[in-house]
Amino acid sequence: MIVRWGLDELGDLLLELDIMRPLLVSTERWAHLELPVRSRFLGVEAHVPVATVEAAARAVAGSDGLVGLGGGSAIDTTKAVSAQTGLPVVSIPTTYSGAEWTAFFGVLDPATRTKGGGGGARLAGIVYEPELTLGLPPAESAGTALNALAHCAEALYATGRQAAGDRPALAGAGLISGWLPAVLADGSELEPRTQLLRGAAAAGEALAISGLALAHAMAQALGGRYGLPHGALNAICLPPALRFNEPVVGEQLRRLADAMETDDAASRAEELARSAGFRRLRELGVPEGELEEVAALAAVRAGARANPRPAGPPEIAALLRSVW
Repeated sequence: MIVRWGLDELGDLLLELDIMRPLLVSTERWAHLELPVRSRFLGVEAHVPVATVEAAARAVAGSDGLVGLGGGSAIDTTKAVSAQTGLPVVSIPTTYSGAEWTAFFGVLDPATRTKGGGGGARLAGIVYEPELTLGLPPAESAGTALNALAHCAEALYATGRQAAGDRPALAGAGLISGWLPAVLADGSELEPRTQLLRGAAAAGEALAISGLALAHAMAQALGGRYGLPHGALNAICLPPALRFNEPVVGEQLRRLADAMETDDAASRAEELARSAGFRRLRELGVPEGELEEVAALAAVRAGARANPRPAGPPEIAALLRSVW
């Protein structure tokens, strides 16, 4: 993966990758941005509905590469198109979601209210431009940053953990914990935005190396069923997942806490979530009577299966109730 910082690096990166006729995949929000692309698809929708991926794939004709610009939904849409077409992807993330680092992507089936996904995207490069995050609202800033924090935490103990992922996971956790409060205090300041984006980039690298676990499985099951923001759900689901796993991964969580300059990683994650207004699932409209069904959906997801402590539907339902 080739990583560059600064939007002015995009043209040279595309040339380096021999991409001459790229299709931009994004939203109308970025229609004004001048970019070295041949054509544009600006119909990205939240949670990546199947129909949106199909529409973007139809827009590929004549293109030899893809540029995904936006948050996780834009980049997941781009990756889904890449998996279908084999075209290389250059991502320009405008949130802290980390989607740019993995070949996997989520796709929503509105008919069943479930979020599936796939893999096989051809990742080629990333361009980070902190200035594109300056207009990100506080809730989305915090939600995607806390999603990145979950990437850091779970990379330290998922069953797919690789030692090489520990360094970016710990570095990312420290940057996110240290700089998110400043971003929430004043999101117009470039330095905090830059440092938070560097933390999210490190978190994405850790995710790519070591994978996900239980907190993400719960967030994905909830998001697919109710169409709720993935970041907000990770913010709420991470603390109980950390506490659930602490008996079997205590050393990893101590290292995480040290990186975050705290005595208790779960409590610090909870503090950051609450400072952004993410407290309880019921405040997001999740029905109490459906928690067992959500738990059953979460239990079969890859993240739950990669959790270091076995978690079936009863255990997951209890965790969901603890934050309902």
